[in-house]
Amino acid sequence: MGAWKGLAGLVLAAVACPAVAQVDLTPFLKRDVYGDIKISPTGEYYAATVPLEDRTILVVIRRSDKAFTARVSGPEDSDIAAFHWVNDERIVVSMAERFSSLEAPVATGELHAINADGTGGRTLMGHYDNDPSTVTLKYGDFFAGFLEDDLPADDENVLISVQAFSADPSTRIDRMNVRNGRRVTVATAPVRRARFTTDNKGEVRFARGSDNDNASKLYYRDVRGSDWRLINDETVSLRIERALGFAADNRTAYLEVEQPKGPDVIVALDTQTGERTELLRDADVSPYSILYDSTGSVPIGATYMKDQLVSRYFDENSPQARTQRMLEKAMPGAAVRVVSGTRDGKQLLLLASSDRNPGDFFLFDTTTRQAARIFGRADWLDPQRMAPMREVRLPARDGLDLHGYLTVPAGSDGKHLPMVVLPHGGPFGVFDTWTFDREVQILAQAGYAVLQVNFRGSGNYGRAFEQSGAREWGGTMQNDLTDATKWAIAQGIAAPERICIYGASYGGYAALMGAAREPDLYRCAVGYVGVYDLPMRRDDLRSSARYLGSFANDWMGDDPDLLARISPNRLPGRVKVPVFLAAGGKDEIAPIKHSRMMEKTLLAGGTPVETLYFPTEGHGFYTEEHQREFYTRLLDFLSRHIGGAKAQ
Repeated sequence: MGAWKGLAGLVLAAVACPAVAQVDLTPFLKRDVYGDIKISPTGEYYAATVPLEDRTILVVIRRSDKAFTARVSGPEDSDIAAFHWVNDERIVVSMAERFSSLEAPVATGELHAINADGTGGRTLMGHYDNDPSTVTLKYGDFFAGFLEDDLPADDENVLISVQAFSADPSTRIDRMNVRNGRRVTVATAPVRRARFTTDNKGEVRFARGSDNDNASKLYYRDVRGSDWRLINDETVSLRIERALGFAADNRTAYLEVEQPKGPDVIVALDTQTGERTELLRDADVSPYSILYDSTGSVPIGATYMKDQLVSRYFDENSPQARTQRMLEKAMPGAAVRVVSGTRDGKQLLLLASSDRNPGDFFLFDTTTRQAARIFGRADWLDPQRMAPMREVRLPARDGLDLHGYLTVPAGSDGKHLPMVVLPHGGPFGVFDTWTFDREVQILAQAGYAVLQVNFRGSGNYGRAFEQSGAREWGGTMQNDLTDATKWAIAQGIAAPERICIYGASYGGYAALMGAAREPDLYRCAVGYVGVYDLPMRRDDLRSSARYLGSFANDWMGDDPDLLARISPNRLPGRVKVPVFLAAGGKDEIAPIKHSRMMEKTLLAGGTPVETLYFPTEGHGFYTEEHQREFYTRLLDFLSRHIGGAKAQ
């Protein structure tokens, strides 16, 4: 925030965190003022998500005086999945439900709309379809709708995908009126669980989904009413292809394509001849997000998550690319993204964030090339007092290149520090990123180096890297964490006698397995809402839905005896270092019985164990009161075993 002074007109304010021996948790537990913000097509309003204690709401703010003019709010535990300005005055909001702090909010398929001045509020799609004339599935089914195309040339309608909530849902595309919710079906999908890609005329051209085998299939059609053609079947090609959008000519389509080795590439597909031309390829990582032109529909480049967020364009001489390079030069050290713009392109809303700043919003005038900071997510945090995060690369024992991030306390020389190894959850397809991470900052404020490793199985590094983690729970995925810990010791970063491993969800499993497999490497272990009994986890997935059963077999394994041998709660006496377990009674992903079984095993083996259980919490504690108690207990536990500051 304070470091970004290259653009004229910026007014920056920060409240410094006091330098204290103990960690003040309050700045890190306080919720951001705003989440996402978009400017209206005329530039008269902003729409913004606002996180509250018990829900996230959407508000409309008049730009001239920053007065609140409209609000969309669901019931307790509701969230905003997405929102779109569909014309000059009207916003369509996709609702979500949140279950815990670690789970991303799940879109519920409910769609609401409201005018910027607060009038015209209406539910466009609830969970039950009450108009039999629009139903192609069974009348009365539990339906969900998701915006696919806001049809920029049509102010009255949008395209939504519609599916019934079932274990094996079929999907269709409806054109929906944004004022009264009336719908007409315009396409049906040739595959289950489909999402669609339209061209610049709003015609549905691609559909991608999967059946119960979880194999991705991509279909294409030339025009409305023509037959769908299967152009990629993962079971045959051994890769996934995703349609990103079309060039302005509606002939050239852009695809993200997995490779046999290395990260995904972006190719241009001539839909008439079938010819493919590679456009973007990074040596290390796959595309992180797609960049679009001012219409929001034509892909023009991609970002890549590396040592920070890097942007690349199909044409580096395009006006958008030149503007981006100018902004990056003016805001060194920041990831700068254009998040929305006015229809005339004169006003761009920017988000600048970094490893030390959760984000500031700027309004950039493309004519004067002046920018003004208009909103901050967390003005009470001073970026200069936050700990920097840097990318690290290291070899695994079998020669595989591993990537990750190291955070050391601000002002530290980064040598001989107490260290927390922090494996991410998931584990498959998930990956750690260069970003502002409140938990990492809390640990760094307490004096710890924090090592985050994208072990094999993580996303971002291509199909082969992710697939190499399949059925490697407690195996090579665990070896990668061990190798990274030993690397940090060899580099002089970590004090070998002051290392703890701590993780949540799969990370909790990895923490306890790390302590079981490496009794001399870690001085303590922390499992937060962890999965510790793999046969039980596999059975839970298999009983939920057929495609989840296929997933469990493919990625965890189908031998219950083998899974039992790599379940830490079935290894009595193997974990000898002190353990702290925390879990929620409403957790449906890692039910609390995992933690209670783990606790029982540890006690039976004579291992010191501390617990923190909240019956009302889910997969990660959500209320500030419970988060405060958890982090207070966590810092106290770490302080007693590897040193470092406690919480105030």
